[in-house]
Formats: sequence, C-alpha cells, structure tokens
Amino acid sequence: MRTRPYSEVDVFSDEPYRGNALAVVHDADGLSAEQMQRFAAWTNLSETTFLLPPSSPEADYRVRIFTGKEELPFAGHPTLGAARAWLDAGGRPGVDGTVRQECAAGLIPVRADGDSLAFQAPPLTRYGPVDEPLIHRLADILGIQREKILAASWLVNGPQWIGVRLASAREVLDLQPDPGKAGELEIGVVGPYDAAGEAAFEVRAFVGGDPVWEDPVTGSLNAGLGQWLTDTANAAPPYTASQGTVLGRRGRVHMSQRDGKIWVGGHVTSCIKGTVRL
Repeated sequence: MRTRPYSEVDVFSDEPYRGNALAVVHDADGLSAEQMQRFAAWTNLSETTFLLPPSSPEADYRVRIFTGKEELPFAGHPTLGAARAWLDAGGRPGVDGTVRQECAAGLIPVRADGDSLAFQAPPLTRYGPVDEPLIHRLADILGIQREKILAASWLVNGPQWIGVRLASAREVLDLQPDPGKAGELEIGVVGPYDAAGEAAFEVRAFVGGDPVWEDPVTGSLNAGLGQWLTDTANAAPPYTASQGTVLGRRGRVHMSQRDGKIWVGGHVTSCIKGTVRL
C-alpha cells in the first residue's frame, strides 16, 4: 500500500452536500481491479473513481468507475466529478477549454465554466421499445398499475437503464417501489411538472441489486432520458431536471443540445481533500 491523494466532490447541486457524492482516488497506478472494487464497496457511495494516465494521446487522463458491485464503462456524475477533481489537482484543459476524459466507453468531452461542468452524452448502445411483459414487471416493481406507464425505452449507455415515462412529476415523487422485486434491473422514471418553474421534470433512479438502491442524482440516466424525450418531442432542450427530492437532496441536471448532441451539466463542489492508503 502507498499514500495517494484523495478527494470527494458533490455533483449536480449548487448547495454542497445536496447532490450526489463521488469518491476520487488520484494517481491510481498499480491498483488492480480487485483492489479498486474492494475500496469502492468500502466507501458505500454510489460510485468511486480512480484517475490514471491516459492510454489515448487525445485524452487528458483516464478514469475507471466502480459502483459497490461492478465496474462501469461510463457513468455521468463520476464523469463530472472526476473532471472537477482533476482540474482542482492542477489539470489543465486544452486550448478550447474542453477536458477530454478517457473511460472504457471512449473519449468523453467535458466543458468547464467555473463550478459548472457539462459532458457530451455518449451514444446509446441499446435504444428502443421495451416488450410488454417487461413493462408489466416494471409496473409491479414500481407499485403502480400498468396504465400509469405512458412509455418505456431501453437507454443503455454503460449502465443498463430502462426509462419509464409517467404523466406527472407528482406520480414520480409518490412512487414506493419494491427493491426485492427488481432483481438486477436499472430503472429510471421521469415525469413533467405542470407549471413553469426551475425544473421541467422530476427524475428517480432505482438500481436493483446495488447497496445504493435509489441513486440521488444520475448523469447517465438523464443523458439517456434527454435523448429519448427529445426524440419523442416530450422535451425541448435546454431544460432542467430535478432529482433526489425524496432523499432530501436538491439535484439539478441541466440538459442542453449542441450540434445535435445532448449535453448534461451541473454544479460540482469540492468537499473533501486528503490522502488514502491503497
């Protein structure tokens, strides 16, 4: 073991400790996947990241992303949080101000504007309708009637999200899902607010089989939802999604579109800096 720089950041909220926490281990060279997975489980956060030298000449750094149970090729709040930690540690973006983060899913551009960052959503690797038997199962897991689900779609971009659209934000907030029925499914639910306000949608994310059953604020899910809602004319970026309300968080995910690409942004705050022995 050796001492390595360590930080924790809060992602997707302009109020510190009201977003989604991310652990970041800097200078992670020499750590095995087993060691990374063990530490990620120990932090008991939704994700833990490890910063490494890039293998691509186009990248500024490389990141490996772990939940408490598995490594992910891509995830949203770890992308913004890792970029914030890299910048705070002295990293310098290219001449265009864009950080180029390498992960298992490829190169992810991240734009920084003060404490706000945004990533370009990677392509969905599975995108399309969900079959009717699975929709019935989703309704059972969520504790609602099948008729409440207006539409459902696969939104896979690393995590295996299934998006579920309900009629209102109130219906999303009132959900009382059963984690015992979810198996390994990863379910994202979205519903619109009726009146114009800070947020256009409420989002909730449920991860079956994970120690963190409901994720506080989820960049990868919002990336997929943004693509789906835009393609089906249920949203027109820019808009803001609220998430984490039922958990006492104040997540705000800012969705935009540039040159036909979905961008996912939010405020990121550095909260803890120190060292860890790994």
